[in-house]
Amino acid sequence: MRNGVAGLLDVCCVLVFIAIGRATHEEAAGLAGYAATVWPFLVGVGAGWVVSRAWRRPEALVPAGVAVWVTTVAGGMALRALSGEGTAAAFVIVAGVFLGSTLLGWRLAARLAGVRTASRQG
Repeated sequence: MRNGVAGLLDVCCVLVFIAIGRATHEEAAGLAGYAATVWPFLVGVGAGWVVSRAWRRPEALVPAGVAVWVTTVAGGMALRALSGEGTAAAFVIVAGVFLGSTLLGWRLAARLAGVRTASRQG
């Protein structure tokens, strides 16, 4: 899998998470509010790629997927706290579950698709 596609999938997971959360809590639909909520998690995704060197094997569940997931949640929450935004326990749990499901989920799907393709060829 190409790095650009994998990176885009990770970014999309974060963008969807924030969009769903803001819609669920009926927060203003403005771009400024969305950007203020999403930036810490996008920085977290980037940090996860650096920490895990995900560009080597971006589709790998371990170490790339787990590192990107943990760094996205932990880094995002740390940056939110530093910028004066909320980090309620329920929010941390929901972020962890949703981002874990999506950031690891697409990698698992790619792995399964790769296994199926390889078994058909062999």
